Amino acid sequence: NAVSFAGPGGKGPLMAVNVSMRQLQEFTFVEAVEQALIRSGLAPSRLEIEITENMLMVQPEKVIALLRRIHDLGVRIAIDDFGIGYSSMNYLSRLPLDVLKIDLSFVKNIGINKSDEIIVKSIIDLAHNLNLYVIAEGVETREQVDFLKRQKCDLLQGYYFGKPQELVALRDAFDR
Repeated sequence: NAVSFAGPGGKGPLMAVNVSMRQLQEFTFVEAVEQALIRSGLAPSRLEIEITENMLMVQPEKVIALLRRIHDLGVRIAIDDFGIGYSSMNYLSRLPLDVLKIDLSFVKNIGINKSDEIIVKSIIDLAHNLNLYVIAEGVETREQVDFLKRQKCDLLQGYYFGKPQELVALRDAFDR
């Protein structure tokens, strides 16, 4: 789970939750998301469910239908680690997606490997052409930041900005 204090549109905290295939296969998953929203008081637009590309390959029609139900609640849907899975590009147009997250394995090679830079640029262009928000994971250097800004990546995350922290520390920092 991750909390972004610079969420899309700068509208405050965004709670991103990585979901496993086992969780998606639970019969009551959508209802559990609904109940969590009610109990927490979190606006659905401030919750982002993250799945990996590989999850689409196991019962793709069922996963797409489930994600549509979650998206219909107003919850954002993201594909995490984009570019390293084996999914078909066909699913990108069929999924109720809001976000593509570029895997850190490409980001780490910015300034080192031109092929990875081309892949990153292509993912950003593809996502923007599909009206999707793009997040680059694993940003650790100024060179990566500069490259990603030039490519108009929407949000950057990684150790360059800060290391993972306990929720209590994040709350304290946010309240200051």
